[in-house]
Amino acid sequence: MNWGLDKILVVDDEPSIRGLAQMILEDEGYHVITAGNGVETIEKVRNEKPDLVLLDVMMPGMNGFEVCRRLKDQASNEDPIRVVMFTVLKSDLDRRVAEESGCDGYLVKPFAPEDLIGEVAKYLRKST
Repeated sequence: MNWGLDKILVVDDEPSIRGLAQMILEDEGYHVITAGNGVETIEKVRNEKPDLVLLDVMMPGMNGFEVCRRLKDQASNEDPIRVVMFTVLKSDLDRRVAEESGCDGYLVKPFAPEDLIGEVAKYLRKST
């Protein structure tokens, strides 16, 4: 159980996926905000300053690879942004493109709740 107030931005153009991920993560004690497209994601990262972004790749308009590149380009060394791609794309080529866009992790949908929780925990674990 995460007793902190780590903030996670869940981005997916499918409301049901956003809702499921939000429910799972909130049950673990995370503060979850959501976005449905790339432009909204960039705005929410700027205004809300999440600790982690779970980012879908296949979205209308700006895809997740481009959103990730922009987020990483805008982040500073003092205030880095962590991004986990959250996608149905599972080929080696897709993973390579995701890595080239700067993502920190990669989670394939559909996902088991414990896989989502485990992937998030990798990036939000606090060192004491």
